[in-house]
Amino acid sequence: MNSISQPLPSEQPPTADPIRRRALVAACTAHAVHDGLTDLIYVLLPLWQAQFALSLAQVGLLRGAYSGTMAAIQLLASRAARRWGRERLLIGGTVLAGFAYLLAGQADGLVMLLLALMLGGLGASTQHPLASSLVTDTHEAGGGVKQALSHYNFSGDIGKTLIPGLVGLLLTVVSWRASATLIGLLALGCAALLWWLVPARASAQVRPAKGAARGPGSVRGLRALLCTGTLDSAARMGFLTFLPFILQSKGAGTAGIGLALMLLFIGGAFGKLLCGYLGARIGMMKTVWLTESTTSILIVLAIFLPQAGLMAMLPLLGLALNGTSSVLYGAVPELAGPDKREHAFALFYTATIGSGALAPVVFGRLGDATGIAAAMGVLAAVLLLTLPLAWVVERESQRVLAEG
Repeated sequence: MNSISQPLPSEQPPTADPIRRRALVAACTAHAVHDGLTDLIYVLLPLWQAQFALSLAQVGLLRGAYSGTMAAIQLLASRAARRWGRERLLIGGTVLAGFAYLLAGQADGLVMLLLALMLGGLGASTQHPLASSLVTDTHEAGGGVKQALSHYNFSGDIGKTLIPGLVGLLLTVVSWRASATLIGLLALGCAALLWWLVPARASAQVRPAKGAARGPGSVRGLRALLCTGTLDSAARMGFLTFLPFILQSKGAGTAGIGLALMLLFIGGAFGKLLCGYLGARIGMMKTVWLTESTTSILIVLAIFLPQAGLMAMLPLLGLALNGTSSVLYGAVPELAGPDKREHAFALFYTATIGSGALAPVVFGRLGDATGIAAAMGVLAAVLLLTLPLAWVVERESQRVLAEG
């Protein structure tokens, strides 16, 4: 009798697994494409300078127009998602980013380039807060949020490598205008893929499991997390800015510096993936203490090691330097209430991007006054400030989970 009353397999409710997979693929695709478009600007800036006879100040203005708009609008994007819908806004932002590169391909001067890059930054502002919260919401019911966010984080580095590399190859056979147009079309194709992957009902079909964080979150913990991410991003961008000068002082040429950065970025990409899993296994605080302490020690060693020794340790340094970010991203949904995740992710990315932009200026001035070695020593010490902050974050996360 019981066997007769059981529903047939075709009548079973649909599993959430396909939704989780599609949401993760969509978020990773968006992250890879948007981060690739962001870093592509570094490849095109020298060409624009030569084409339009731009000064270095104007070159800096173009770069700042994209990143500045992206950082400034992220909080507004998280609020707009509540009215227009997360998926719709994410797809629309990708369309806008693609259109920006189509416009850049037709630019006839500084003004049109500036407009195109501001539009690109406006479109890119939707990706980080909305894609991150999409991954969180669709994975919370079955667990694995931190691991999923590490995949999402890793995909951004893949995009940073592939898209600028692809354009570098294209520039050997076509003009920068044609390359920008093709990349704009690629972004529009990505938007179409997102429209297919993430139906508007995806998030609503997945409900948090028992024990998932559903409370109001922790304002104190979120503030500590923002401070941790700000210091981590500032140290990372400060070190990346001055690493070429450290290598140059040890006798490295252009090719050696290029190889060193490649080794660092390879280690960093795998660090983002690995540390997400490590954080889920041993906890956020222990992982941050491990990565930040390792980074601080290796930065000090980078000052004193000979060139060969520095090159050998760069993959490990990259792993620790970039790996922390995956663990910090994973703590955002634990500390923010379910209805505030887009806003919390937007705050986090705005703080980290802003500090990353300011850090080279601050440490650059310090380096001018004291020398690069002393500035890097201060930078290594700043990283250690994240250790007590990570303890606060961990304690608040445990409290929120216990109350949930």
